Amino acid sequence: MQSSLPDPLGYNSHADGTIALEPSATVFHYAQGLFEGLKAYRDANGKITMFRPDMNMKRMNASAERVALPTFDGDAVIELMKQLIRLDKHWIPDQEGYSLYIRPTMIGTEAALGIHPPNAALLYVICSPVGPYYRHGFKPVALYGTTEYTRASPGGIGAYKLSANYAPGVMVQKEAAKKGYIQNLWLYGPEHHVTEVGTMNAFIVFKQADGVLEIVTPPLDGMILPGVTRDSVLALARDHASGKAPIEGMPEGKLVVTERPVTMKEVKKAAEEGRLVEFFGTGTAAVISPVDRIGYEGEDLHIPTGPDGMGVISRPIWKHLVGIQTGKIPHEWSVAVE
Repeated sequence: MQSSLPDPLGYNSHADGTIALEPSATVFHYAQGLFEGLKAYRDANGKITMFRPDMNMKRMNASAERVALPTFDGDAVIELMKQLIRLDKHWIPDQEGYSLYIRPTMIGTEAALGIHPPNAALLYVICSPVGPYYRHGFKPVALYGTTEYTRASPGGIGAYKLSANYAPGVMVQKEAAKKGYIQNLWLYGPEHHVTEVGTMNAFIVFKQADGVLEIVTPPLDGMILPGVTRDSVLALARDHASGKAPIEGMPEGKLVVTERPVTMKEVKKAAEEGRLVEFFGTGTAAVISPVDRIGYEGEDLHIPTGPDGMGVISRPIWKHLVGIQTGKIPHEWSVAVE
């Protein structure tokens, strides 16, 4: 039985998994909190793997440093997560498309008022079985080009997975829903630069005048979260374009992959000229989320999608990436749990 006496670190843990914190804990007052999200998969032979956990630990340490929380040994935490997954492996469904979602979290727990680096913090991990994001096939989403609000700004916290980044977006998403859109597309500055799709990274595919297909995503300029799925899509696309590792089903012809600023003016012009091939978001939950409509300045831009809801680039990349994640395609990104 665990003690209910005050904990010198500022919190009490209980046998049922709950955490008791002092009302003055710094996480409540100064948003000293952050988290990560990754998944564990079970393949057809029962082998359990995690997908690129080193990337999550690197980003988590960067987030911790940004809000003056302590950094930690990422490899040690990965080993602890492996031990947890081994204990809870019966929670990983053995059905197609299912996985175990893993959320490492860190919060400031010092019981004190005053803005300063907390002298106590708690790092913990929770898990939950999750099913396929699209249970009945891909459903392209409609986005509302948000110019009234800004997700992040240069020199701010947009590049970090902090709790403070998420609550302000909920109201904005509700407003987009009232207008008939599923999610908001965050635009920034007077030129309306594309930044992120809700809580996902944005990708646009243009057909250039010479017929070359260009896969574009905004650069990591301090406003963009360095997504693990974003990095994976870029790496796979570049390996395909260079001929190093061709992806089955990708369009024939020249393909270039670019990290550069993109404005809605460029997106709109490409749509009007029939050169906007597709638009999609990437993230841990959905992997790839296709977009078929963007509301912008009072009108809708319509984006092509295939009969299955996906596009000519996103479909083969999604299939290949999910193949790696689920163990069907051997790759160094899959880290064995046992």
